[in-house]
Amino acid sequence: MPSELEELVEFLHHGNTQIRQIACENLVGFSISQPSLFKAHQLLPVRDLKLLAKDYAPIAKNAWTMLVNLSGDEEILKELAEDDAFLETIMNKVTNKKEPNANEITMLLANLAKSDSLKRIVNLTRSVPKDVSTSSKALDQLMDCFIKGQDGGINKAADSNYDYLAYFFADISKFEEGRCYFTTKQEYDGVIPITKLTVFTEHRSHIRRKGVASTLKNVAFELKSHPQLLAESEVNILPYILLPIAGPEEFSDEDSASMLPDLQLLPPDKERDSDKDIIVTHLETLLLLTTTREGRDLMREVKVYPIIRECHSHVDDEGVMEACDRLVQVIMRDEEGEGDAEAEAMEKARKEIEGKKDEEEEIVEVF
Repeated sequence: MPSELEELVEFLHHGNTQIRQIACENLVGFSISQPSLFKAHQLLPVRDLKLLAKDYAPIAKNAWTMLVNLSGDEEILKELAEDDAFLETIMNKVTNKKEPNANEITMLLANLAKSDSLKRIVNLTRSVPKDVSTSSKALDQLMDCFIKGQDGGINKAADSNYDYLAYFFADISKFEEGRCYFTTKQEYDGVIPITKLTVFTEHRSHIRRKGVASTLKNVAFELKSHPQLLAESEVNILPYILLPIAGPEEFSDEDSASMLPDLQLLPPDKERDSDKDIIVTHLETLLLLTTTREGRDLMREVKVYPIIRECHSHVDDEGVMEACDRLVQVIMRDEEGEGDAEAEAMEKARKEIEGKKDEEEEIVEVF
């Protein structure tokens, strides 16, 4: 005989709205503690939840919350991420200025990006959402939601800030197609997408800072993009990476005069990022950017070493200090007689960085 919980799960597709609502309310906690309950009958409960996500509130809110929690399961993730119709439902709701569950839906989208199948969103086109974006490309629309939607700028109904799209961008940028998108000027606004994200490396939202830092690092794995990333007239990535690493320390007049303008004469109350993992991520991005001789020379020219030296001295964290050490070894080494090819240097940097699990790879859960 089925247990009471199994019977409760079956009520998710009951014809009575009140019964569906009671089932949803009582099952939210079990979507974290017992995800196997929702895998019965070839994932029928998950398919029910996809339908209930379009139901009335509060049924829909609980359905989205459960889907966020359940998407940590590989089998359920596959069911959700490969469903084109469900992806359109997500896009339709994320770009709806009156969607009350936008926060939960962007959390789910961030989790779905763990699936390789979701890289198809890079080339996905759909109807243009009025007053949100002027582009028919799904990624452009999500970028516009992220940029315009901070601090409730788009969606007042849910008080949504679209912060979790930063985690989505981080995972999409792990794919070559995603990195290509972020470094290609888009036709609808003539802007390189990654330049829209760099300004958030010192944002007050921890989620935005974390996701953007990881996106920048992933894009830096694309060796051919390094000239564009470093060029002051294009992406100009260096100041945005260095500022979260920099503290209030004073430098010699000679060093300070050679630093990037944004790094000169920082105020005495300047603080480094409070998250040590984010600092490590930025240091790893810098390490990737030293792959080419041009990158190394630029970092020497703008006196990156003194900034890294002070970071090493003032941040009591083993991960930060190790990342500083790796970067300093590259910046300060003698270039004479160096025989490493750029591809070999990139591979070495990749191995050093990919040895640890990134925080952004963790599944988002709603408690």
